[in-house]
Amino acid sequence: MAPLDPHSFIDSHHPLTTDISLSLYLDFPSATIHGVAFFILKSPHVGQLSFDTRSLSIHQVLSPITLSPLPFSLSSSPDPIKGTQLSISLPDDDVLNSFFIVFSTSPSSSALQWLSPPQTFNKKHPFVYTQCQCIHARSIFPCQDTPAARIRYSALLNVPRELSAVMSARHVDRRSPVSGEGHSHLLPGGFNSLWCSETRVVEEFQMNQPIPPYLFAFAVGELGFREVGPRTRVYSEAVNSVLDAAAKEFAGTEEMIRQGEKLFGDYDWERFDLLVLPPSFPYGGMENPRMVFLTPTVIKGDASGAQVVAHELAHSWTGNLITNMNNEHFWLNEGFTTYAERRFVEAVQGEDRAILNTGIGWKGLNEEMERFKDNLEFTKLKNNQEGVDPDDVYSEVPYEKGFQFLWRIERQIGRPAFDEFIKKYIATFKFKSIDTHTFLKFLKANVPGIEKEIDLVLWTEGTGIPPDAYEPVSNLYTKIVSLANEFKLGRMPREDEVADWRGQEWELYLENLPKVIEASQVLALDERYRLSESKDYEVKVAFLQLAIISQCRNFYGEVEKTLKEVGRMKYLRPLYRALVQGKGKEEEKILAKRVFSEARECYHPIARGVVESIFAKHL
Repeated sequence: MAPLDPHSFIDSHHPLTTDISLSLYLDFPSATIHGVAFFILKSPHVGQLSFDTRSLSIHQVLSPITLSPLPFSLSSSPDPIKGTQLSISLPDDDVLNSFFIVFSTSPSSSALQWLSPPQTFNKKHPFVYTQCQCIHARSIFPCQDTPAARIRYSALLNVPRELSAVMSARHVDRRSPVSGEGHSHLLPGGFNSLWCSETRVVEEFQMNQPIPPYLFAFAVGELGFREVGPRTRVYSEAVNSVLDAAAKEFAGTEEMIRQGEKLFGDYDWERFDLLVLPPSFPYGGMENPRMVFLTPTVIKGDASGAQVVAHELAHSWTGNLITNMNNEHFWLNEGFTTYAERRFVEAVQGEDRAILNTGIGWKGLNEEMERFKDNLEFTKLKNNQEGVDPDDVYSEVPYEKGFQFLWRIERQIGRPAFDEFIKKYIATFKFKSIDTHTFLKFLKANVPGIEKEIDLVLWTEGTGIPPDAYEPVSNLYTKIVSLANEFKLGRMPREDEVADWRGQEWELYLENLPKVIEASQVLALDERYRLSESKDYEVKVAFLQLAIISQCRNFYGEVEKTLKEVGRMKYLRPLYRALVQGKGKEEEKILAKRVFSEARECYHPIARGVVESIFAKHL
């Protein structure tokens, strides 16, 4: 066997899937999905074929010609990272390039979060959503769960009539169920007969462009929307206050799309819709094509949350059109996208705002060097993840070091030449998955002599931050960092000095304060500026992290409240880590364990796993 991806069971000598047709019955009471998937391979195959699964029940594998069972087996014990290997035996007397798999998910699916009505905005109806990145699509349906595989798919979602669905695909129809439609007649356990219940409705979707499995996504609930542009609707649960706030925050989306087209070429996905999910969503955003998922914490009331939208929009070119071959080359997705995000922000919101964004990223990159000081492998852009769960080593390194690498190239050859390079890069590798070697080969072919000016090996394979990385400079950035340095001398900024500050300015200021200060200084800072009450979670969490590390226990009630009301890992990681890291913090460790035990069911399974790994390391 020749592995293609350290996080997948698939063999590089076997054909990859090109098309999948899904018929899915969503059963909310049992928090499970019963489904049939029809797979088409790139070429016919004889013998064993491996698929990835996690927490799935595989009922049957069927021939598409006769519907007779095909032999299959599941590995005896799950791999803690990759899950369970599904091995299918394709006959040599009837060479096939397609087959059916009949399956059911389990309530423990790592990609799915089933929310009861009390866990939603409207408190009336249940809700379910997916999060498949990096390797969680395999817990929804069996697949070759690697970004090296690019698939087109169609889907029929059978859901309760009072709910509606969105997907990372074109919406075709909403209609009453029809007996035998799709592959519903093959559903397991009597669910084929329930398909046509009067209480159910079918939502049909089609994705005609090939995408990696981690971009498969759907959400089902009582949904509403607002139009915010010719190519964009903002969806959320049907709660007017959420929809109106989201529409206001993201009103400038069409202008960002236009800027993206100027930089990268045509937007190829037709729609750029947004879905604001319940607070448990574990990421800031997820770049699912045609339907970006967002945390409600990006709705800040000042349009600054649109920077997250800029990042997810940039993925429409870098990540979705061109994808890293596997997670060891994740920087190809995120470094390019962070670069593009800042170009969009610069064009729409101004250079100062883009430099603040870069400065916050620079500080975050330096902090990641400290985090990985005992495991420098994960300070590399191209790294070895054999036997490593990608969720455990998720960090800002591929984003910020990747950005710095591309910014270094831009400074070397000039922005106009770099813009032309990016356009050619996208046109060349559109709808392909590539690795770092492929990128570097293309770079050297199109920018002759670049390897003599920039140490490409040091940047991509070296540890730490290269010496020619660059801290951003602007008057505003320098002023904020200078004020943070003055805090060490006992001076807080005057009110007139911060009168125009928004969330990003405060975030940069807090990130540049000493890591530990006196509890009295924490109290004084909050008394003057009420940072613990900020509606901007970036500011609030940065302040609360400072309070925990400084053991200013006055704010532990606010820490507990924050950990219970949001599930975004960007906030859970630093707060839980601050509570449990280090010696002599028994009160904080007891608090962390109690809060997690009370809040864990409100977190997405991926977020739960991340907190558990923090506890495993420090408790």
